Amino acid sequence: ILIEGYDEDNPYVAKVTRLYGDGESYSHKLGAVVQWFMRVSELPVNKLKLLGREPHPQEIFYYECRNCDNEVNVESILRPVKVKHLDSNDPFPDSSDKDTLYVKLSWDSKVFGVVNSTVMESPAEPAPASSPPSCLKPSLPISPSCTPANVEAESLHSATKLSASKCLSAKRRNATARTPGVRKRLELSSECSHKDFKMQPLCRTREQQGFLYISNTKSHHHFLTVSLLFLQISPGTPKTPRHATPSIPIRSLQTQQPANILEEARARLHVSSVPESLPCREQEFQDIYSFVESKIIDNTGGCMYISGVPGTGKTATVHEVIRCLQHAADMDEIPSFHFIEINGMKMTDPHQAYVQILQKLTGQKATPDHAAVLLEKRFSNLAPRKETIVMLVDELDLLWTRKQNVMYNLFDWPTRRHARLVVLTIANTMDLPERIMINRVASRLGLTRMSFQPYSFKQLQEIIMSRLNKLKAFEEDALQLVSRKVAALSGDARRCLDICRRATEICEHSAADPSSTGLVGMSHVMEALNEMFSSAYITAIRCASTQEQLFLRAAIAEFRRLGLEEATFQQVFVQHQALCRIEGLRPIGVSEGLAVCQRLGACRLLLLEPSHLGVLQHIRLNVSQDDIFYALKAD
Repeated sequence: ILIEGYDEDNPYVAKVTRLYGDGESYSHKLGAVVQWFMRVSELPVNKLKLLGREPHPQEIFYYECRNCDNEVNVESILRPVKVKHLDSNDPFPDSSDKDTLYVKLSWDSKVFGVVNSTVMESPAEPAPASSPPSCLKPSLPISPSCTPANVEAESLHSATKLSASKCLSAKRRNATARTPGVRKRLELSSECSHKDFKMQPLCRTREQQGFLYISNTKSHHHFLTVSLLFLQISPGTPKTPRHATPSIPIRSLQTQQPANILEEARARLHVSSVPESLPCREQEFQDIYSFVESKIIDNTGGCMYISGVPGTGKTATVHEVIRCLQHAADMDEIPSFHFIEINGMKMTDPHQAYVQILQKLTGQKATPDHAAVLLEKRFSNLAPRKETIVMLVDELDLLWTRKQNVMYNLFDWPTRRHARLVVLTIANTMDLPERIMINRVASRLGLTRMSFQPYSFKQLQEIIMSRLNKLKAFEEDALQLVSRKVAALSGDARRCLDICRRATEICEHSAADPSSTGLVGMSHVMEALNEMFSSAYITAIRCASTQEQLFLRAAIAEFRRLGLEEATFQQVFVQHQALCRIEGLRPIGVSEGLAVCQRLGACRLLLLEPSHLGVLQHIRLNVSQDDIFYALKAD
């Protein structure tokens, strides 16, 4: 049978194994116990590679899971569907028959397996032997007005306005508001085992969309067949063909292996290189691991807010936690989970977060508004075979909107009862919730927060040594120098790695020098530091006027106050006037401030909107904050 799900175009597929009733009163419901099957679209996208081939469009998988909910309301059943079992070596038939689904393999949330034909052909569970001598006790009264002709006419009228799935959704929401009765199985007596019988159409309301038939045949077992007969439903919108987006061609030649020690050191020090261990963040790692692990084991949701200046290991620590949790899930130490990641830096609009989350969960593409509706339905409703979802939201401060609806939903979904969603958010601002979030958003964060402090020079030195992993490429004094320089400025580990990589290049180019030892020394590190902090931008900052330097400082202060990477001239100008008073300088007027801003824009130190916007034009930095601090600190 097909069962209504959050996606109307791809309803759930299941096999009925048993029916039961919730009582005899008019308000109680019928239920069914089912065996679930999974569509290709329901499988995690990163697990499809385990199949080893392209899945068939009409292929489904026998789902083996101990934790999934296998009870459904019969009102959520859409219609019967034909399912055919194929051996693993049998080819798939022509896909022109859209009404037939095919089963070859099973899925247990980790690996694919072979489906036994006896499992597919096993009948429904028989009724208990101690059933009383009555043929059938329906749990709903039979309405005399619900004849097949009446229902067919009403179905025609309803189908022109709403799809069957939407009607069932509205009805089930109304039904769940009633008080449930005591669950009781439908009883089939032994007297009726040699008679064919049918239960008349059961109609609760005039909008009922179909019939429920329960039939029994002459056999050794009681076969229960549930079907809802629906009239024609208008087809959905045409889908975009697969592989419509062009892709980058695959590299024809493999990357070359490092030819010497310096090349090997340069590869290990790259920021994208995954180290064997993550030093200096052991306590933060343990806290995040314990938080996520407890949520996965308890099948609950939660949210953690992680903050810290750039380059302090926030994202790397979370990735290490996820790798360890996935290994534990593969070893059956914890239940399996689905991990997805989004980054605010990679989105042109904050609402694109909905699109990316939906696509990574289901592979489905939709507009931002439609994706938000589907995600709201997915995280609000109880659904079968739902795995815990662990979602990492990096660069959270870039998802800020005027109504703050994107941030609110990201923090609100984990609080839903049936969501089973764990959200880990990362931002550079420690007090982002208090600064830019309204109370309804900040309240969703709770007290689960973590702050990453900047690295000290000893920690930076340990990070570089662990990356090199006993590879002798640097002199000890050279490592101390670069670690102390970066720690005194920002404590950014990524900046430290970049300087070390540039030092290896300088050392390699100076290898012809007879006095060279082949190791990166103090002179190489000093040259790399001078290059890194002696660019044309830094020279321009040092040569700027006092008011222009104060304006740059005011821009950084306002960005940090907002937790964003841009602000209006009016907001920065308020900070500039405050800095003038602190420095004992006469505050300048608005026209002078606009002239200062335009000069900085002409030097490309700032990125400005068109000047006709006046005080409302937006301002962004075109240089890193570290470069500004370095240039002003040197003065």
